[in-house]
Order: sequence, then structure tokens, then C-alpha cells
Amino acid sequence: MNEWRYLPAGKIARQRREVVRLESGVQYRTMGVRWYGKGAYDRGVATTETVKAKVLYRARQGDFTFNRIDTQKGAFDVVAAGLDGALATNEFPLYEVDPEQMDANFLILHFQQPDVLRRIGAVRAGSEGRARWKEDDFEAWTVPVPPLDVQARIIEVVRAVDKQIAALDAEATALTAVLRCFRAHLITGLDTPVVRADQAFEITMGRQRAPKYAAGPYMTPYLRSANVGYGALNLSDVLEMNFDPTEREVFGLVPGDVLVSEGSASHSAVGMSAMWRGELPEPICFQKTLMRFRAIRGVSIPAFVNHWCQWAYESGTFLDIAGGTNIKHITAMRAVRMPVQLPDVATQEQIADQLDAVSDVVVAARAEALRLRSLRLGLLSGLLDRTIEIESAG
Repeated sequence: MNEWRYLPAGKIARQRREVVRLESGVQYRTMGVRWYGKGAYDRGVATTETVKAKVLYRARQGDFTFNRIDTQKGAFDVVAAGLDGALATNEFPLYEVDPEQMDANFLILHFQQPDVLRRIGAVRAGSEGRARWKEDDFEAWTVPVPPLDVQARIIEVVRAVDKQIAALDAEATALTAVLRCFRAHLITGLDTPVVRADQAFEITMGRQRAPKYAAGPYMTPYLRSANVGYGALNLSDVLEMNFDPTEREVFGLVPGDVLVSEGSASHSAVGMSAMWRGELPEPICFQKTLMRFRAIRGVSIPAFVNHWCQWAYESGTFLDIAGGTNIKHITAMRAVRMPVQLPDVATQEQIADQLDAVSDVVVAARAEALRLRSLRLGLLSGLLDRTIEIESAG
């Protein structure tokens, strides 16, 4: 295999400073770089009244750029044609990459590696919350420089995986839109009796968090609003507090319970719900930032409760009943009075079976995309540390 070199980034990239001095009354198009690999984006129009800087720098297509703030969150990109000519502050330094040594898109791949981002996080300079990875840090950073034809082949392989991930994401998004429409039709389109929510479901508010529960003989994992996403639970960060045996009975979760986010500063999160499926060992409880919707035997079934709560979130019904100005709260008092079109149990089962079938396809597409993202990380790491050998594109 051809020889790889390892050079400071400053040897293959040169900072380009095309200075633009802002003038009063003139509008300027600006750009920035988002975290988490979301890349460069149009920040809109700026004037001397909306930006503090008196000098900005003009970006050109093909420039390598990054966000100096929280760089460890993956804020790197190559300026696309659509941003050619946009202006950037000094928080987004711009570099011309020597095309005889490196493809700027290959440099992006190096900075997408989790281990590289962790190391960047360890060396950033500055006060907490404003730490930066500056130009000197970038220029001193050692990067692999394989022959250009090998770079091209690696870019080609990784892009093939990215293309498949994008296709799966698009499929899941389209299927989710279909599911939402189908769910609204089945939940609201039947000629069924309307009852209060507390006649259809058992609705319970979680236990208030307080310092006195921070320690005790019955420390118990509990879920909070941060654990509830759109139709899915995030169990990567589950906290504990003391729930005595009686409280465990009252606030304990059983498979089939549906957790609804009771309030949030973000209106898009109010009423977000997900079903508890027994993912963690019992006992596990829930905090007051959540409400528990539980099926009533002979009246409702868990799968219908789950889809009803999903519909109430998607339709904005939960948000409509929420009180408050900046931080919206549903509260159990409001939730129990919500009208529910409640079919008989047999019809609920039919509705749930149809919706679950579509939901399963959505989940499968998202799971496959997640699997490919994991595979991509391993592939990228192997290609760049040369544990996976690859020949040139030719």
C-alpha cells in the first residue's frame, strides 16, 4: 500500500482571510457551522446593528471551516456552493486546503471520529462555557495524509454508507408522516361515545423531586421528562431517589404504562409520550414532570392508550390544554377532563393492530439507520487507523 504521511494541519491548510468591513445600512449574508456534524448553514442577513463585529470574512466554496466554540461536538464542514460568498465571524475560521496534498472532504472524515473529538475536548482553552479550540490548535493538530487516490477511495466508501443512511432516514420520515395521518383517522374518525379521559385511562402525576428524597434505604431508579422522547424512551441517564415501599406501589411502572411529558419550556416537548415496556428491572418509578396513563381493565388496552397519547401529542391536543406562558404545563387536573372517543375493547385491539404494524416498519427503518451509523463509525475508524486496508479508487 502507498505510504501515508502524518502532518500538522497547518502544513496542508492555510487560513484565508478575505476581510469585509461592515458598513452602516448594508445587509450582509452570513454563515455558521452547527454541532453534531450538521455542517455549515446560512445564518441569515446581518447588519452593523445585529452583529458586534466590525469585520467579517468571506467564505468561498471548498473552504474547510469549523466552529471554535464547543468544537468537540463535531462542528466541522466544507463550504458548499450555496454558501459561496457568505460572511463568517472569527468564530468560524476559513482554510484553503492544498489540493495537491489533501481533499478537504477527507479532512472532514478525520474530524468526525469520536476519539478525535474527545481529544479536542480535552485540550480546548478558555473559561467554562466559552472554551475554544482555536486556529493554533487546529494548525498544530496531526492529521493523516494518505495519497490522494487512497483519500478518494475512502471518501467514496464512506459516502456510499452515508447515502444508505440518508435513504433510511427519508423512508422513516415518510412512514412517520403516513403513521400520523393514519393514527388521526383511526383515533378520531369512528362514531364512538365520548368520555372524560379519567373514565378511559388511569392518570397519575409522578412524585415531586425534593432534597429529602436524595438519600434513603429505598433508592429507586425513576424516569423524568428528559427520558421521554417522541414515541421512544432514552434510558442512557436514569437517576435515583428514595421511594419507600408504599410509594413504589403508587408510582411504580409496569409494562404498558404510557409516560407523558407534563410540561416544558419548549412547546414542542409538551405532551411528548412513550410507552414503558419493562426495559429496566423493577422497581422503577417516575417523577412529577411526567404523567402516567394506564389502561383500565375492561375499558381500555395499553396499545390503544399509547396511540391515543401519541395522537394527542401529534395533533397539539395536549399543548392546547396546557397552561402557563413561558413554560407550559398540562397538569393532571386538565388531563383528566380531556374528551376521548372511546371504542369498545375489541375495536381498540383492531385499531392498535393496524397502527402497530405501521409503527413496527418505522422502528425497523430507524433501527437499521442506527445500525449503519454504528457501522460507519467503526468503518471510518478502521480506514483511518489502517486496520482496514483499502486500495485506491483507480
